[in-house]
Amino acid sequence: MSDPIISLVAVGLFSIACQFLSYKIKLPAILPLLITGIVAGPILGLLNADLLFGDLLFPIVSLSVAIILFEGSLTLKIQDLSGHGSMVRNLCTIGAIITWLIAAPVAHFALGMSWEMAFLFGAIVTVTGPTVIVPMLRTVRPSSKISNILRWEGIVIDPIGALLAVLVFEFIVSTQNALTHTFYAFAKTIVVGSVFGVLSGYFMGLVLRNNLVPHYLVNTAVLTLMLGAFEGSNLIAHESGLLTVTIMGMWLANMKRVEVESILEFKETLSVLLISGLFILLASRIELDAILNLGWGASVVLLVIMFVARPISVLISSTGSKLSWQELALLSWIAPRGIVAAAVSALFALKLEVLNYAQVELLVPMVFLVIIVTVVIQSLTSVRVATYLGLRAPAPYGFLIFGACAFSRLLAKELIKQKVIVSIADTNWEAISNARMEGIPTYFGNPMSDHASRHMDLSIFGKVLILSPYKQLNPLITHHFEHQIGKGSVLALNSNDSSKLASHQVSDSFSKNSGLFSEDSTYGKLAGYVARGAIIKTTRMSDEFTFDSYEKEYGDRMVLLCAIEPNGRVHMYTLLNKVKVKSDWRLVSLIKSH
Repeated sequence: MSDPIISLVAVGLFSIACQFLSYKIKLPAILPLLITGIVAGPILGLLNADLLFGDLLFPIVSLSVAIILFEGSLTLKIQDLSGHGSMVRNLCTIGAIITWLIAAPVAHFALGMSWEMAFLFGAIVTVTGPTVIVPMLRTVRPSSKISNILRWEGIVIDPIGALLAVLVFEFIVSTQNALTHTFYAFAKTIVVGSVFGVLSGYFMGLVLRNNLVPHYLVNTAVLTLMLGAFEGSNLIAHESGLLTVTIMGMWLANMKRVEVESILEFKETLSVLLISGLFILLASRIELDAILNLGWGASVVLLVIMFVARPISVLISSTGSKLSWQELALLSWIAPRGIVAAAVSALFALKLEVLNYAQVELLVPMVFLVIIVTVVIQSLTSVRVATYLGLRAPAPYGFLIFGACAFSRLLAKELIKQKVIVSIADTNWEAISNARMEGIPTYFGNPMSDHASRHMDLSIFGKVLILSPYKQLNPLITHHFEHQIGKGSVLALNSNDSSKLASHQVSDSFSKNSGLFSEDSTYGKLAGYVARGAIIKTTRMSDEFTFDSYEKEYGDRMVLLCAIEPNGRVHMYTLLNKVKVKSDWRLVSLIKSH
């Protein structure tokens, strides 16, 4: 495309189309993005990233990777490790070195790479990445222990793998005293990256905690200061900025009385845009002939990385972790490569091309081949592997309630008392605070966000109850979880609003999910009942005290909510589902005051 505006708009359109497709087919977005980039670039010749951006391509890729790493590190809460910190630490250090030392010689002998290029390749493929791990975990549904280990590894190992690649690159380009130069660069990068990261994170935490920046400027201020810390660190120590932004994000995420949810929501949107655009642009630079010329040696490298390097690194890293062999096997299998591997390989390939180094043309095609193969094979097989190993979570049976009103809290507490898994989500801080004070598991924020998908174990929820007053947001939540969990998984209160305003109307598809509890059970009526002293009560049915006896005792004062079988299975009452309770079932109802 000769017009750069057309090319940029086309990349944006392709990006959103690929993200939507991945959402529909429930596979990591990296697959359609890579295919689109290859088709638009080398196959059809419609996109030329070098021509489009020229000398700006390297800075754009570099800053984009910094933003992606920062956004990922903002999700790292220390408490999530829950005793498995040593496993994550070992995977990101010892495991990374083992993968590097195994992959490099194999690439040298199987592909004929020079030792310099082989060790650079080995360093780059040590990283996994949250952009491919998180969607896979959502589908596989392993235990929270395995999920947390893989998620932490995916985020923490990105800057470590990038740092290892930087050190190898420094060694390659050093003309004299290469070993001394490399150790000096390593020490300088670690010190500068760590100091800048801690100071930047602490300073930004103080700014946010004390509300020194107007609310409407917070996201912009955090973004620009983060990029400033990234580049400032790089000016002092080459490529230390990736370590800086990772530590900065982790510091903010774990600093007390610092709210990062609103920042995360903004960064998630930006990261999706950057990841999508980057993959298409970087994939468009791949030469198909270079991939085809890799030959059978590429297959040997792939097999060794997947079936030798990863299992050995997991096994050695697990020393003292008390993980079962099944858990180690699943950790060994799930290790897809992501955006950082693609971006870092492209960065160093660009630099080495300028310096006219031989065999640079092998680096990017081989890294992208590792990305494609690991993502495709592991995405398609991980569910079966987890099932075979007995590590896939059972069919979800818990309830996610959207809306933390007084009625929702009463219902949640009663269900929890009946040993039912319940969590409440809401965007209203006061309502969530009240729920937390009452001992109810909560999520503050939009449950549709990527942040929610990372922080909430959605695999435990089989139903979503929409009990909020947010008439514009309720249909969106419904559509989102209908796709995530399945048809019929979302139940909403009736919306009998007399208002004829267009903004107060709901879609036909949303109205089909309405009718939770009964036709008259609207948000306003339930809130009114609770305000006037209504309670939620559970009664066990028996041969002596039947449903007819129950109905006779409470009459019009009751609103039937759900029935619980002896085995714990919950049936919600709806307009279309009139549950017939049996002896030994428990009936949960809202009992209005006299």
